[in-house]
Amino acid sequence: MRALNGLVRAGLRRAARAGSAALERLSADGWSLVQATIAATAAWVIAGGLVRDHSPFFAPIAAVIALNASGGERGTNAVRMLIGVVIGIVVGELTLVVTGGGYGALAAATGVAMAIAVAVGAARLVIAQAAAGAILTVAFATGHVGLGRLTDALIGAGVALAVSQILFPARVVSRLRRAEAAALAEMVGLLGATGRALEEDEDPSRWTVDRLGALSRPMADLSRARENSHRAVRWSSARWTDPEPLRYEDERIDRLIILGESCLSLARTAASMDTAERRRLAPVVCEMAAVLDVLAGDLGDRAARQRAVDRVLGLVRPFDDDGTDDPVTGAAHLYVRMVATDIMLFAGLEPEGAERALAGEHERTRVAHPPREPWLPWARRGRSSPGGRERHRRPFRRRP
Repeated sequence: MRALNGLVRAGLRRAARAGSAALERLSADGWSLVQATIAATAAWVIAGGLVRDHSPFFAPIAAVIALNASGGERGTNAVRMLIGVVIGIVVGELTLVVTGGGYGALAAATGVAMAIAVAVGAARLVIAQAAAGAILTVAFATGHVGLGRLTDALIGAGVALAVSQILFPARVVSRLRRAEAAALAEMVGLLGATGRALEEDEDPSRWTVDRLGALSRPMADLSRARENSHRAVRWSSARWTDPEPLRYEDERIDRLIILGESCLSLARTAASMDTAERRRLAPVVCEMAAVLDVLAGDLGDRAARQRAVDRVLGLVRPFDDDGTDDPVTGAAHLYVRMVATDIMLFAGLEPEGAERALAGEHERTRVAHPPREPWLPWARRGRSSPGGRERHRRPFRRRP
């Protein structure tokens, strides 16, 4: 009976974790789902009103397909889908003229449409839409299916562009912070595994190798998210919003990349230390993982950033002047200070402030509030001052 109760409790815990993860995913992408629903409904209504004697089923499908991408790629997705549809319809109609239809025409149109999309270096979505357009055109072969599908695609893509680029442009800062949190979570795993290995006198280098690939993936996602965010700002109504939140997040991403390199260097160097130094360093590395976990919990919370700075300052001060003669131990202590410095810089301190804090010149170093992104990115702010109005008229341009 006791074993059965244990199994039930374990199952309930797993179900609770799965439910929490599902709710978190819905919370992250819920607004995108609402936008796709709005766009599909609008495309259906518009296509049904413009085109008579036609079931505009593809217009809402096209709108949803176009919006089924991350914030910075939704406009590009709409254009890609439209290009694929045009290629497929043109190839399908030409195939019908040459062959008159049949199974051979279907195979030829599909292959040629995909070959053209591949030859011009198109994305996978374009290739798939080119094939679908050619298949539908040849399969139905009623003379107006191709034009009807093209009309639907134009309406669906137009609605998707209006929703994603004008009415509700991507909240780029929120997406960047989610990517940053994912990268921080991998750093937490790296330092946590390293700290546990140091406590148990194992070789941390094995954990470093295992975590290296895991850390490279969120870093690549972070770089891609940054590029998509700048593209979204350039080609949407978000270009008229306050550029400061995105500029601030750009700087944080640069700091985060350097922080990841420092964490790797610390993990690698700790593997070469002797047993006594490993055990001395183990709780510090574990506490640094806990500090990064605090940051990853809510990157928009100033209080969380402040707690991270305060905790990491307490960790690093015993390593300011350790007087060790062992070069490996000295290098490990140096990397402890580097990780601490990079954490403070990522949390929002300026380099001068972090340097003074490490030198003990201030009893308490205050972290500034991170800029907040408006819910509607195109909503202008700062109208009260001429300087603010002038700043918002200029589109955001990424600094070199």
